[in-house]
Amino acid sequence: MEQASPWLEMPEVAEVLPDAWRDESLFAARLRAIDVASYARTRNHLDGAVTGLSPWIAHGFSPVAQVVAWLARYRGLRARHKLAYEFAWREYFHHVWARLGEGILADIRPGLDGVRYGRELPAAVVQARTGLPPVDQAVRTLYRSGYLHNHARMWLASFLIHYAKVHWRVGADWMYSYLLDGDLASNHLSWQWVAATFSRKPYVFNAENVARFAPADWQCAGSALDADYATLEALARSSGRILCGCRRGDPVPVPPALACPPPALLEGGDGLLPSLAPGRTVLLLHPWHLRPPPRRPDGAIVLGVVHLPFHRRFAWSSQRWHFVLPRLRKVCDRLFVGDASMLAAPLAGRRVVAERTMYPEYRELLCSLATETREPPHWLPDPPSLSPSFSHYWRRYGPEARKR
Repeated sequence: MEQASPWLEMPEVAEVLPDAWRDESLFAARLRAIDVASYARTRNHLDGAVTGLSPWIAHGFSPVAQVVAWLARYRGLRARHKLAYEFAWREYFHHVWARLGEGILADIRPGLDGVRYGRELPAAVVQARTGLPPVDQAVRTLYRSGYLHNHARMWLASFLIHYAKVHWRVGADWMYSYLLDGDLASNHLSWQWVAATFSRKPYVFNAENVARFAPADWQCAGSALDADYATLEALARSSGRILCGCRRGDPVPVPPALACPPPALLEGGDGLLPSLAPGRTVLLLHPWHLRPPPRRPDGAIVLGVVHLPFHRRFAWSSQRWHFVLPRLRKVCDRLFVGDASMLAAPLAGRRVVAERTMYPEYRELLCSLATETREPPHWLPDPPSLSPSFSHYWRRYGPEARKR
């Protein structure tokens, strides 16, 4: 018989764990392990003390506001700390998404003048056979774990955009497919920041930067990346590229990106329209709302939806489906997997409550099915007009600004 996790016996951790999730000891363990000072000191290193909470936050298992409140109470988190700053970046990206909608999937500002980008990923990159350790190690890690340290994400994005001349959107869509914490706002706007379509200059990296922040097996002294920043920025602004022909050896198997859940995760009734008793309130949950509803009216049914039209555009790895679907099923009475617009007839005439999301296809679906939509929890405000930069947003709406 499995022993209860010691993390779950801590009452302060239970505060951020919904009752239905008390077996999610990994989330609790990672939350308890956070050291605000260590994070600030080591966060840029690939083996640094990062939180590891991003998959749960991305899927609405625990909102940023709840995590920040817990860390403020039990770990002394304050607005001046680097960790608070990083949480604020996520809030800012979602603010931009709320203002621009699907505009975040296209260039927000003109990119580098005169540079042309391809629309296909090099096979050498996808198969982790470039011979450049920071690229190949990043790809292997992404496939194996569904997670990359932020520095590794930026290096991989920079290599593809500026050194291999691949359009940022191609790379962003590809990386999104394999990340457990894939978030359209954070992921795609970060790629645009690297590309200089959401920033004032391109982000480039070199061998010295890798040597400073990565373990030995990531380092690339003596390679084409062993150049100064001025040289590499000039390369980014030109039509030149770093050639990445496939090195010898077996290619890394490329996991498939799936437009629907693996069959092993599905149950017989998942594709069937639910039969609902008259008059019952329906609470709709989706893959970005993986926590039980805080207030459940008497007799209400919790219905989870996986709306496949979205996933045909933005496919997921098997790992991500295995992360999301069992958790969604656990907090729902019923689960529907398919084109959820078919639920319009069974839900007609009912009170249907859902938490709003900006994810395309899901956004339109919930607007059409729900009679009440609620805002997802925010830590920082979502002002009605677009903040032009993170620094502007932080000054105007950060925690310290709200005290003034």
